[in-house]
Amino acid sequence: MTVELWLAFLVAASILVAIPGPTVMLVVGYAIGEGRRSAWATVAGVALGDFTAMTLSMLGLGALLAASATLFTLLKWIGAAYLVYLGIRLWRAPAVLAVAADGPRKRMSSMLAHAFLVTALNPKSLAFFVAFLPQFMQPAAPLLPQMLVLESTFLALAILNASLYAGLAVRLRGVVRKPAVLKAMNRAGGAILVGAGLATVALKRG
Repeated sequence: MTVELWLAFLVAASILVAIPGPTVMLVVGYAIGEGRRSAWATVAGVALGDFTAMTLSMLGLGALLAASATLFTLLKWIGAAYLVYLGIRLWRAPAVLAVAADGPRKRMSSMLAHAFLVTALNPKSLAFFVAFLPQFMQPAAPLLPQMLVLESTFLALAILNASLYAGLAVRLRGVVRKPAVLKAMNRAGGAILVGAGLATVALKRG
């Protein structure tokens, strides 16, 4: 993997991990309801979930690369359309938190497991990685080194992002609960996803 390709992935992944999807809403919801004690558990769950989803997705991509370069190229086109689809869905999503802010306090292990399941076992997460990662992989290069670089980079960004969202939600508990704020987060994230999909198509045409 070239430095230029890694920098492009770093920029794109930094933007995409910040998009308020189900995982972010889960982290924010626990931070509002449980306070700072939820941060370690949810961040660990997100990291484990992303690692699992990315590994499964990239192993599938490796098999696809070995089978057919044409299929791999087709997947990249489908991936661009999928990013646009996710953006539209997020734009129209209801302004609600994934976890109620009020209620009995949860165990750390329960919060970790919940964050892991939401992140790793959501079929949309697997499909998203399959759609996103091919843009930064080189079919002719060995798969394992690319997996190590992309996964370690994404995991570092995911951990930092989840930690920042949790800390910010704790500080701004009253503000983050407001539907107008959640709706604005959804629409900003949706617009970024649509833009990423369109940019991918434009790049391929060039």
